[in-house]
Amino acid sequence: MALDGITVAGIVSELNQKLIGGRIDKIYQPLSDEILFTVRSIGENFKVLVSANSNHPRIHMTQIQKENPISPPIFCMVMRKYIAGGKITKIYQPDFERIIILEVESMNELGDITAKKLILEIMGKYSNFIVTDENNKILDAIKRVSYEKSSVREVLPGKQYCMPPSQDKQNPLFMTKEHILKQLEKQSGAKVQEILYKSYTGISPIFASEICFRAGVDPYCFCEQLTQQNKQALFTVFYDILEQIKNQTFSPYIYYELEKQKLLDFSVIDMKQFQSFSKQKYQTISALLEQFYAEKDNIYHVRQKSHDMRRILNTNIERCAKKKEIQKRTEREVAAKDTWKVKGELLTANIHSIPKGVTTFRTVNFYDTELKEIDIAIDPTKTPAENAQKYFSKYNKAKRTLAALEIQKKQNDEEMIYLESVLNSLETAKEEADLDEIRTELAEQGYMKRKTAKKNKSQKPKKAKPLHYISSDGFDIYVGKSNIQNDELTLRFAQSNDIWLHTKEIPGSHVIIKTNGTDIPNQTLLEAANISAYFSKSQNSSQVPVDYTFKKFVKKPNGAKPGMVIYEKYKTIYITPDETMVKNLENK
Repeated sequence: MALDGITVAGIVSELNQKLIGGRIDKIYQPLSDEILFTVRSIGENFKVLVSANSNHPRIHMTQIQKENPISPPIFCMVMRKYIAGGKITKIYQPDFERIIILEVESMNELGDITAKKLILEIMGKYSNFIVTDENNKILDAIKRVSYEKSSVREVLPGKQYCMPPSQDKQNPLFMTKEHILKQLEKQSGAKVQEILYKSYTGISPIFASEICFRAGVDPYCFCEQLTQQNKQALFTVFYDILEQIKNQTFSPYIYYELEKQKLLDFSVIDMKQFQSFSKQKYQTISALLEQFYAEKDNIYHVRQKSHDMRRILNTNIERCAKKKEIQKRTEREVAAKDTWKVKGELLTANIHSIPKGVTTFRTVNFYDTELKEIDIAIDPTKTPAENAQKYFSKYNKAKRTLAALEIQKKQNDEEMIYLESVLNSLETAKEEADLDEIRTELAEQGYMKRKTAKKNKSQKPKKAKPLHYISSDGFDIYVGKSNIQNDELTLRFAQSNDIWLHTKEIPGSHVIIKTNGTDIPNQTLLEAANISAYFSKSQNSSQVPVDYTFKKFVKKPNGAKPGMVIYEKYKTIYITPDETMVKNLENK
């Protein structure tokens, strides 16, 4: 569910309970569209996350630790200048819109108390976080919007702040029975659900659907099909829910698909239309949002930061695919090389029998078991010997071409496998440290330039670690998230009698089962094979072949690229990746 007005109302209620009267401290900007600050209030320290991310804009209290950039961005510096040490005096939601405003009292350079506003606009790709002074003049915004980007509303330092353009919707908190009945009557040809979310601020399509569900009305029926009883039921349900919101009675839930336990949706009231799904209740809306968005937000930022590497890899993979097509075409072109040799031999054997000036010479092919006749094209401007030599030259050139082609094909195939393995590593990456490791690897292999970062002795670069699972039998299972980690796991971490797993001829992660010198139960082996298939290019396939052997039978050829190994004395398991099993082992 998007953060509609109802969810925003719940967040505002929660922030008011915890943050009013608190002082803002320790302001960071871990990402370009994200601010993190601490509020000291009622004897506690609360960390507040504000995100203007186009996919997941939100504000809530958080427990997540985020890395502080070495050099703070400009917006972060502005926040520290004007807001640090400020006291939060008011938090509100104007007109039930998806906007949250925090009013802050802080001291200026002269020591005078001045009012500032922190304004979070939750508007999808237009989401923004803006700081204004007491006169509503913009001090800065996390996303600056120039006239070139929007001729309707500029968001730049020094400009006067104005609210986003109205969509002629009504505040549902002031809704009357007469108003909703009038809306339903005048919208002939429109669907009920559509009328509800297009007529009132803060009402999302899914919440409009919930109103219809509780009222026993088909959300897709047209307004003119409604009876007076239907209209009365819609008003009653709508009114009761809004009263619940006015009374700040919220019930935060996350809903899951029963079979795969995948996140389905969330709500700050109990959604009756989701009664067939499993659900989990949270004590606070902040805890709910943190859980719901943690993985989604991280995946989004990782994908954003890996965009350049993904583009380079796809470009090189396409280049390898084109090379492969050229190699196949060349193979077809030189496929007749043995015929050219035969023609040269036959012309040499019949060199004195070839008449002058002919363009074709027919003779018995004594290399053929049936001694059939063969026609040989002749260049009349050349002697028979020269014609024979021409065929031998074509044959020798084709032979050299094929020899070189075999080497090129092997190199191209190895490069394709390597590039696809790195691309698979990008899909597995979960944090910036993983991306840094992959970026370093690509730079070392010459696919991209190495980034020169400013040295900071106080902050050591975070080292990426392999994924760690514990099987249902208690055995440790490790998974490489990059080719560098794959080499580290297989060549240095694993002992000779540990079990090594990898998808057969499919790009994927190296998986190690630590045996500690004991036999591995079948269940652990199946779980490790499932993990191997899940962290491969065939994650969404069925009956994926996974090879396994002892680590002592795995070798790395001299000069091989990172993550590339050969192995012997292996067995194969065919398995369909089960995400639920992987998640359960991860939680364990």
